[in-house]
Order: sequence, then C-alpha cells, then structure tokens
Amino acid sequence: MVKLKTKNIMLMCSKLHCKLGCLSLLLGFLVFFVSCTNNFNDINKPAGKLSIEELQRDNYAVGSFLIQMQGVAFPEQENAYQTMIDFVGNYLGRYTTYTKELSKNHTLFNASNNWCAWPASYAPKVVSAFNEIKRLSGDQSAAYALALILRSQSFLRFTDIYGPFPLGLDDNDPNVYTPQPDIYKMLIADLNRAIAIIKTDNMIGEEKKIFAPYDMVYRGDFDKWIMFANSLKLRMAIRISSVAPQLAQQLGEKAVRDGVIEDNIDNCTVNYLKSGLWVTSVSWGDSRICADLESYMTGYKDPRLASYFKPTALRGNRMYIGCRAGAPVSSNVLAKRLYSAANVTETTPGVWLTASEMAFCRAEGALRGWNMGGGTAKDFYEQGVRLSFEQWDVEGASEYLADSLSTEADYVDNLGGFGGDFGKMSEITIKWKESATMQEKLERIITQKWIALFPNGQEAWDDLRRTGYPHVFPIPQNTDDYNLLTPNRIPFDRNERINNRENYLKAIEYLGGGDNYGTPMWWQY
Repeated sequence: MVKLKTKNIMLMCSKLHCKLGCLSLLLGFLVFFVSCTNNFNDINKPAGKLSIEELQRDNYAVGSFLIQMQGVAFPEQENAYQTMIDFVGNYLGRYTTYTKELSKNHTLFNASNNWCAWPASYAPKVVSAFNEIKRLSGDQSAAYALALILRSQSFLRFTDIYGPFPLGLDDNDPNVYTPQPDIYKMLIADLNRAIAIIKTDNMIGEEKKIFAPYDMVYRGDFDKWIMFANSLKLRMAIRISSVAPQLAQQLGEKAVRDGVIEDNIDNCTVNYLKSGLWVTSVSWGDSRICADLESYMTGYKDPRLASYFKPTALRGNRMYIGCRAGAPVSSNVLAKRLYSAANVTETTPGVWLTASEMAFCRAEGALRGWNMGGGTAKDFYEQGVRLSFEQWDVEGASEYLADSLSTEADYVDNLGGFGGDFGKMSEITIKWKESATMQEKLERIITQKWIALFPNGQEAWDDLRRTGYPHVFPIPQNTDDYNLLTPNRIPFDRNERINNRENYLKAIEYLGGGDNYGTPMWWQY
C-alpha cells in the first residue's frame, strides 16, 4: 500500500520544502525534492530571495519546472510511481499484482475513490509547470518545445486511464473536460509544434548546454527528444489504428519517415534516486510478478526470465513463480516469500519507451499495410525480439525466434499460494508463420511486444484493452459482475459529481457510457 496517505502527502511535502529557503540549492537536492507530490509551484518561486531576472539568468526557474514535468511524465518517485503506474498499468497490464490483503482495488473493479482520484491529482503539476515555462521562456524556445513533449507524454497517460480529461487549457474554466479524440489530435499537434521549434531554434546549441543538467532523460540532446516525439506519434498511431485508420496510417508513416527510436542507446529511460519499481516490489514488497507474464515466459523458456524476476524465497516446482492477478491474498508476509519480486535494484533506470517497442509497432503497421520503412511484419517482429534481448543483455534471440513449438505454460501455483492453478490461455507460438491468419499474426506480435514492454505497464494495459492480446487468466474472485478480464478504464474521482458537476456530466456524454470500469476507450471501438 502507499506509505503516505493522500491527505498527508501535501502536508509532509510542504513541511519538507519550507526548509529549503531558495532555489540556489545544489541540483542533486533539487531533483529529489521536486519529485515529492504537491505544491511545487509555490515551493519553487523566489519568495523574495531571487528576482525573476536572476532566475531566468541562471535558468533555475525554467529548469526546475522542467524537472517537475519530468516527475509526472516519467514517475519514479515512489508514491507517484505506485499510484499512477503500479496500481493502474502494472496491475491491469498483468505485469505485477498486489501482495497485500486488499478487498478493494482496480484489479477487482472496485477500488476506493482515493485510488481512482490519484492519477488525475498529478495533472495540475503538469499544467502549472508548463504555464510557468511558457511565461519565463516564451513559446519559441527549446525549453518550451521540451515542455510540449513532456506534457504530451503525461496527458497521453491521463486520457488513456480515464478517457475524457480536464487539461486545464480553458482560461475561463480549467476544469472543462476534453473528449479523447480531441486530446489525441491536440497531442499530435503539440508534438509537431515541438519538433518544428527545435529544428528552427537558432539558440539550440547553447540551450542544450543550459538545460542539460535539468534533462533527466537525454541530458540536453534535443535530437533524441525529436526521436522520442516521433516515437510517441507512432505509439498513438497504432493505438487509434482501428478507430481512425486513415489518420493513424498518415501519422504512423510520417513518424517513421521523420525518425523513431531504432537503437537501444536512444531508449527513453530515467535514472532516479530510487527506482519506483524497486521501492514498490522489492523494498516495500507490495507487489510481485503476475502469473500471466511468468506463465508465458516459462512456457517459452524465455532467457529473459532471470533478468525480469527474482527467484522465490519459498521455492516450489520452479525458480520463478508469479501470483494470479486478483488472488485473495490473506498474508502479505507469506505472499512475498511465495512469489517472485521484480529483479531491480535501487539504481535500475525506469524504462518508458524503447527501440523494441517501436519495432513491434512497425510490425503491426506493416501488417496493416502501412509503409514502415521498407521492412515486412516478420522483419520488424524479429527485430523487436532481438532488440529486447539486447536491451536486457541476454543471449539466445535467434534460437528463441526459431522455436515453433513452445507455448504459454499451464499455471501451477506455489504450494500454499493464493490464486490456484489454471490452464494456459493461449496456444500462440514464437516463430513467425507467414501463412497464419491476420489475427494469429497480430496475437503473435502483441504477445511478444507485451513481454518486451516490461516494465512499462501502462503500454501493456493499453495493448491488452485494444487488441485482447495476450490472452490472460480470469480473476479468481468476484469482480462486481464485470464480464471483463481487465478494466477498460478507471472511473473519475467521485467528488467531481459535486464539485465539478456540469463538466462531469458533459464528460459522461463524451464517454458514451457509464462512469465505470466497463466503458471502453474511444480507440477500443
């Protein structure tokens, strides 16, 4: 569970930051304190210590707000990571599952309102930081371009969690919800705008040096930020490929032409003081590897198993054992010993977008008849697997890709476990089969993409909802009569029904269904 209750987070962070005084602290301390959860906007103002001119001169203000935006776009701080990533994407994408005695959570379609409200609570940090960057640096600077990219990364996650979302862009009413199709169009336009600014900024060389200390991802390399922006566009193109096929194809083909991430050296990763996944899975022991991921990798005899998982403390019939999603866990102490934790350390970088993901996106694009740069679906599929093996420094990709017999393993729970045994859900094999049907090829692509995406649970959940792949185990207890294996969305904060009622009712119209776990995303239709 989260170690700080919601109502205490802001108070604790404010007390902590009030002791800081001004922005002239060392950057290392700044990186840490910026990651805490609330009131950053007030904390980082000069408060009489430094003038705006002085802050602009030294770039402390703009740099600190860029760090604030990165803290939401790539949340590694433990509370942000657990509430935005673990509770949602990791659990629902079937990468990890809880080890606590929880009767209410998103996996069971019945989470508390706090759990539903948490992800959206980080959006004001994005909006306030973005507005400050624009005010301080103008709308033609490299800093502004980077802010556009970071806002796009964050807003894409928010809309893919909830659907319609209040973006804080309406000066008259920042609580107005925007329909999901319009959000996607806005994000595409923002990414295009960011790329254009970077390419035409005469000061870009100097700004690279200035903002390198504040760039936790690419250290001021704006060429790599352009690749990341194009990669985000390809990610979105694949997401909307069924509901808006013409737009998706145009967007995807242009992203590839302009240059997406193709090499692991350009992966979007973030080194943080403490890895979010390490804190939640290893240090706190609040989560363990999900049975779905373990069963596929065990059945495939996947050499990445030892890179992804730690051996169980209480050894069963195999070294690595996952826990069924939604298992009725009755002892956190026992669950932590029965099931495998994520194999990460305090300093393991967070992984947010990779060359492997892009190769699998191109494989799906090629399968749909898009021009993905001269390769076939088979070419990109195999490239995705090879890049993943390389990313994890694991040998054996060629042998793995040649395996035409192995399938997902039947799940056998550890002795004394909580979820129970269950037969495998899929017969899909690894080796590419050109004579296969379109659906079989898609399942093969998405299954291997899902394995390779680990630990980016948000993307895993997105693909699972969008395609129905990979096939995953049913929940071993009641799910409030939802006939789904994983939620289609997270309900809005219930306080919106009172505090923002008119806008909330409009958001329900945009949803086209009830404010519940079952209403699909726009791109699922």
